[in-house]
Amino acid sequence: QVQLVESGGGSVQAGGSLRLSCTASGRTFSMYGMGWFRQAPGKEREFVGCVSRDGGTTYYGDSVKGRFTISRDNAKNMVYLQMNNLKPEDTAVYYCAASYGSYYFEAVKYDYWGQGTQVTVSS
Repeated sequence: QVQLVESGGGSVQAGGSLRLSCTASGRTFSMYGMGWFRQAPGKEREFVGCVSRDGGTTYYGDSVKGRFTISRDNAKNMVYLQMNNLKPEDTAVYYCAASYGSYYFEAVKYDYWGQGTQVTVSS
């Protein structure tokens, strides 16, 4: 079993940057593909990006491509989401998720979820 805890959220002005972190428990972190999702009030959960088990492959949603970067440090059981050039429409609760063996675009395929961290971008 994996427990995930996100941190690093906060309030920032448009154009600013934030780095979210996700700390995972357990000794098998490297066996999990990791994903980042977000959910704004009244909207469905949205795919932000994902990273392979070794960190060598990443994919991003169209709305964040070129602005957000996912990385991971398996030695520290950490995954990161670097967010640059933030826009008001990026305001949401951000979640990290773990999927045993692979990574996916679909939220339903992830086995474990963190509690989320709020990101608020003002114009």
